[in-house]
Amino acid sequence: MRLPLLGADEEPLSPQYEKLYERGAVPAAPVSIRSLSRLLEYALALSAWKQAGETRWALRANPSSGNLHPTEGYVLVAGIAELGALPGLFHYASREHGLERRADCAPALFERLMRGLPPQAFLLGLSSVYWREAWKYGERAFRYCQHDIGHAIGTLRIAAAALGWSALVLDGMADEAIEALLGLSRAADFAGAERESAELVMALSPGGGATASTSLDADAVRAMKGERWYGTANRLSVDDPVPWEAIDRVALASRKR
Repeated sequence: MRLPLLGADEEPLSPQYEKLYERGAVPAAPVSIRSLSRLLEYALALSAWKQAGETRWALRANPSSGNLHPTEGYVLVAGIAELGALPGLFHYASREHGLERRADCAPALFERLMRGLPPQAFLLGLSSVYWREAWKYGERAFRYCQHDIGHAIGTLRIAAAALGWSALVLDGMADEAIEALLGLSRAADFAGAERESAELVMALSPGGGATASTSLDADAVRAMKGERWYGTANRLSVDDPVPWEAIDRVALASRKR
């Protein structure tokens, strides 16, 4: 589903820059299709197109090493009628500025996942496709992907602040839990395509209410595997990717248990 691409003078309006750093200065926008669109536009969307001769390429709101953008974004949200009656996990497609439903999430399960988080909270997950950097930078790709995740956290926190929302990294979550929540462990969905690696999950909520936990209920996360899933990953390369064993080793060594 394509998200509404809003004009600068359309609600929710952006506050003055200095207001982002004044606690309570930006009124919290309700979680809606428009505010979610604004969040993703400011944080992860295409921001401009450039062209030199016959070569044309896009720029994004979040900076990236070599403009290669290995970062993928996911949203687990409920209560937005335009996205369907059931809560769901959605993949963000930056070129289309749209959301692709990856999985349903039963309302009772969504409530369990949100337990301990502020009212109206939803989740945003990030992953990395190492090959998007490795084809150009080789072993350095792992470091550059981590760099880009930091860029994405920064743009997400600024975009959330522009809506009067808080954005907290749930740093108590293990990589295995992130993979289960975002469907990254579903090998069949990545058959023949380059895999994504779990990076983090953030909790976003209007008004910045207190968060009781920096993780999610482990049983609830595992229960996501039993929900209905949709779609498969696109292949990036015509040829098989060159294996970079050093990246595999350091990715395994740095997994959060």
